[in-house]
Amino acid sequence: MLSTRPDFGKGRRIVTMQPVHIIGGGLAGSEAAWQLLRRGVPVVMHEMRPVRRTDAHQTDGLAELVCSNSFRSDDAEYNAVGLLHEEMRRCDSVILACGQQARVPAGGALAVDRDVFSQAVTARLIDHPLFRLERGEVEGLPPQDWGSTIIATGPLTSPALSQAVLDLTGEGQLAFFDAIAPIVHFESIDLSRAWFQSRYDKASDGGDGKDYINCAMDKEQYEAFIQALIDGEKTEFKDWEKDTPYFEGCLPIEVMAERGVETLRFGPMKPVGLTNPHTDKRPYAVVQLRQDNKLGTLYNLVGFQTKLKYGEQARVFRLIPGLENAEFARLGGIHRNTFINSPRLLDGALRLKAAPRLRFAGQVTGVEGYVESAAIGLLAGRFAAAEILGESMEPPPGTTALGALLGHITGGAEADSFQPMNVNFGLFPMIEPAPGTKKLPKGRDRKRFYTARALTDLDAWLGRRAAAA
Repeated sequence: MLSTRPDFGKGRRIVTMQPVHIIGGGLAGSEAAWQLLRRGVPVVMHEMRPVRRTDAHQTDGLAELVCSNSFRSDDAEYNAVGLLHEEMRRCDSVILACGQQARVPAGGALAVDRDVFSQAVTARLIDHPLFRLERGEVEGLPPQDWGSTIIATGPLTSPALSQAVLDLTGEGQLAFFDAIAPIVHFESIDLSRAWFQSRYDKASDGGDGKDYINCAMDKEQYEAFIQALIDGEKTEFKDWEKDTPYFEGCLPIEVMAERGVETLRFGPMKPVGLTNPHTDKRPYAVVQLRQDNKLGTLYNLVGFQTKLKYGEQARVFRLIPGLENAEFARLGGIHRNTFINSPRLLDGALRLKAAPRLRFAGQVTGVEGYVESAAIGLLAGRFAAAEILGESMEPPPGTTALGALLGHITGGAEADSFQPMNVNFGLFPMIEPAPGTKKLPKGRDRKRFYTARALTDLDAWLGRRAAAA
């Protein structure tokens, strides 16, 4: 297949292979591009920002993080998302490599300086001779002469493209609301009331077990805060948005408060593993803040995504002890996410059944979370590269985090009730009892079994892929 652009690659080399087009420069699109480039397949990425902006993005950088700055747990032995981190590292993920480069203290989690991270991913792609970035919105379905195309437009897919996919598939569009947590300036936090400590003093790589700032509440303060959340003025939805559900893993803080006075004490405000050095007691409830940039000048309120109006956010969040004089670098917000009914619409290689030249990747497929979105981008890029190069590619084993996630969105989930899903051990094949016994490992032993099996099977899959290449 010949390229129609002899100047492809910024004039540094002549490319004769037709490029794969990627729509969307988020985490999934960036990861898909990297996987293609690493296999010698040229890429044209179409990113509508800044020509057309979204309600959530702040910059025109690739792989911009619009919500939290955390990729969640980095524990590859006992946590499903940590396992996914390790699998992606073994698959040469640009997202995990740049995440490590931009890492900031966060206990056992992988959190990043969002600006350093985006700049690193952007530089890796822009500097590659087989990569070209085109700014502007793709209105409607990609033209036929593009050939292989990956749609990685994320939760904020433009209305024109969303409608074109809906018309092509005959499916109704699914949607849910996602909320963003506020960020405060470190210097405005009162450390005579707050303190540094990770839960159970757990340290990140090179950390000291003091990766979070904690703001304690007694019972009276907590109950007053809950009432303020419930009473605070909130964003009003448009008529067409009112039946859109929230994603359960990213509920606005005030929605959780409305579910019962104790809900937050067993959620993001749980006090376990912490001791207030100002009182030598465990707090009744606690608000944690996590470093948001490498300089340590910005901290975000962990789990405090919100739909409170801006003025109310400043008033209510300054009720938190230690944040009475908080200055906000960014207030929280809420935006409508869209995703397709992947179990019904996609095949096992992420191709749209109604138009196999089109692949989908990332959050638009119905996975939830930064890492999960990038993981599906990784697989879409590898599937597309194999197709272009005339190679065969089996999907990763279902015993791996990559394979379990892929299997869920391409047939494992019920299409009629499909909702966004984070990676979790419930997506993995069940453990069989050891020969001669009916006993199954439990607790941490069970999780360790899943992760060890996954990495063994992934290495075997990667070995077969390398031998076949």
